[in-house]
Amino acid sequence: MNNLDIDYKTPECGDLYDELPLWSAPFGLLLLERVSLKAGMTILDVGAGTGFMSIELAQRCGAAAKVIAVDPWESAVARLKRKLDHLGLRNVRTLVQDVATIDLPDSSVDLIVSNLGLNNFNQPETALRSCFRVAKPGASLCLTTNLVGHMAEFYEAYRSVLVELGFTGRLAALDDHINHRTTIDSVRTLLERAGFKFVDAVTRTFKERFVDGSALLSHYFIRLGFLPAWKAIAPEGAVETIFAALELRLNAIATDRGELSLTIPAACFQACKPDE
Repeated sequence: MNNLDIDYKTPECGDLYDELPLWSAPFGLLLLERVSLKAGMTILDVGAGTGFMSIELAQRCGAAAKVIAVDPWESAVARLKRKLDHLGLRNVRTLVQDVATIDLPDSSVDLIVSNLGLNNFNQPETALRSCFRVAKPGASLCLTTNLVGHMAEFYEAYRSVLVELGFTGRLAALDDHINHRTTIDSVRTLLERAGFKFVDAVTRTFKERFVDGSALLSHYFIRLGFLPAWKAIAPEGAVETIFAALELRLNAIATDRGELSLTIPAACFQACKPDE
């Protein structure tokens, strides 16, 4: 396993890798299947990152539309700006901000989208309330997220390794980590508490496939987006021991099954701000 830590805040991280767009693409395509497209809309893309969704909506909705791409990740937004210049898109405005404190007028946005942004909100309800504030009466919100059950095959192996090595005291931490993922009901509750009217949710499942556990644990995006939280479950001083055993376990599963395949349950939620 490659143990090299990755700092997402460095300019190089936002500028030189495409694993995050690859990871988010199945969710984004689900969102693009569901979202309403109209000319002349003002669209807010929350957690825009390097701009996959912002750029698509800016092009699909035409030059009369206005897209506001907001994300606190500076290097990602810097890359988005270069892409906009390259594409010649003039209808996208970028904001390096947290949506919870976004500097936009009340009731100024027709459509709010967020592709996997909910996963990264420090305070999801506060962020959604800010979205509600800037939404016009009747405005739509469309967001995607992964759900409880995410990478169940990995967590089953992790659980068995903790038990076999005698670290059963960390099973509660593992369960807490697994259960922090959203459900249909929990997202609906968040939306309704923020003031939105829940409209619909659709689900889809896809697979993340690796040749074995060594490939999984060395993968750049896994090391960036998942490995730190996985390591935090292990007791201090036993991380290397546990992950060496976990890598062997995952490799054995891959040998038995022909590959290591991880289930990713996805959901796309649609809501609206009630008309006044």
